[in-house]
Amino acid sequence: MLFNSYEFIFVFWPISFIVYFLLNRLCPPVFGKLWLAAASLFFYSYWSIKSLPLILASIAFNYVMGRSISHSADKPIRLRKLLLTLGITGNVLLLGYYKYADFFITNINSLFASHINLLELALPLGISFFTFTQIAYLVDAYRGKAKEYSIVSYVLFVTFYPHLIAGPILHHKEMMPQFDRPRSKVIIPGNVARGFFVFCVGLFKKVVIADTLAPIATQGFDVSTHLGFVEAWITSLAYTFQLYFDFSGYSDMAIGIALLFNIKLPINFNSPYKAVSIKDFWSRWHMTLSRFLKDYIYIPLGGNRKGKFRTYFNLVATFLIGGFWHGAGWTFIMWGLMHGVAQVIQRLWQKTGVALPRWCGWLITFLFINFTWVFFRATSWDDALKVLRGMISIGEIHVSLTLAGQVLLILAAFALAMFARNSMELKLKFKPNLRYAAFIAGLFVFSILYFNQVSEFLYFTF
Repeated sequence: MLFNSYEFIFVFWPISFIVYFLLNRLCPPVFGKLWLAAASLFFYSYWSIKSLPLILASIAFNYVMGRSISHSADKPIRLRKLLLTLGITGNVLLLGYYKYADFFITNINSLFASHINLLELALPLGISFFTFTQIAYLVDAYRGKAKEYSIVSYVLFVTFYPHLIAGPILHHKEMMPQFDRPRSKVIIPGNVARGFFVFCVGLFKKVVIADTLAPIATQGFDVSTHLGFVEAWITSLAYTFQLYFDFSGYSDMAIGIALLFNIKLPINFNSPYKAVSIKDFWSRWHMTLSRFLKDYIYIPLGGNRKGKFRTYFNLVATFLIGGFWHGAGWTFIMWGLMHGVAQVIQRLWQKTGVALPRWCGWLITFLFINFTWVFFRATSWDDALKVLRGMISIGEIHVSLTLAGQVLLILAAFALAMFARNSMELKLKFKPNLRYAAFIAGLFVFSILYFNQVSEFLYFTF
């Protein structure tokens, strides 16, 4: 079930909302949690009922491991580390089997001329996100940062449907106390108004902006066999802005939906294309993933505590893992490697003491981001090289009315990303009055008019 679908907006969301607050008013608190957990599992299995046993097994395994780790606080450290290692290994093996098995088999066949059959497994929806969420829970339990909750509370923490499919990646301690607050169990009109406002902003980003740019990127990456200079830049920039408005649109919609239930999800985007350095970019883009990579990979590897060389190694390793997490392909690994190396280069540059003008830092960062997204989007090396060759083919400049129209669309997307207030800034300025009501209605109706095809979110496949 998509957030940008009639069945979600006009059926599932209203029913889950109304029943949740009726149960909170008429029954003990556990019934509201139980309903929301059940609704979230229905939301998940609506895509494929075959995936339901998998997520339930993952939840059961991690709940048992989390309790075991929490109850071993007074046990020898070796036992606690063993339990944590077993828990993380179980999650990694599950993710690896479904997401990376065919990648490894393909490469083994290529290296050794073998003929191992591919498993051709369907990737369970959201497996990368609910796996990372639960790994974070196990580590927090080991560190004594995750309070023990009932199985119903834990199921709700993992499956809460606004974040289940594509994040944000959550921490147990920042989520579960919110469900237990007495104030959260009643409808708060201000939260309803703000939540629907943010949802509509995200919906507009997705169906009006991202989905309009999608065919341009698809034509260049997947259909065209050759791209001239203008076509290649249009292709790369179309995807750069499609990805931003698609994923930030999803995150806005998730934040908006959760706010109706009086739950505040963490911010995932903060105008990332305004970044003036690669470090600045990763403090603004997919912020909960950046937090996860830092807290659960970079710091455990040693962070910056073991000398310069080890710091640089840890940075590159962290981003390689982040790249591979996004997808089972060498193009994703290359994307992660380039971002890791860029982090190292920035640190080395800072040691020179030479400060670039902000506009120059922004330009270098934006061009680098646009360049690396080519590898992120391409389904093969050939497709990536096709686009990159076109981007430097200055002698092949062709202009047409179609290309001119595409340029105008990209310029409009650029202007919105660079100069308009982002959704969280708009939320801070929001006031429930007639002017905002008219604005919300306009966004909503205009977006609904674009519901002419099923359009999944890009991060559903990662």
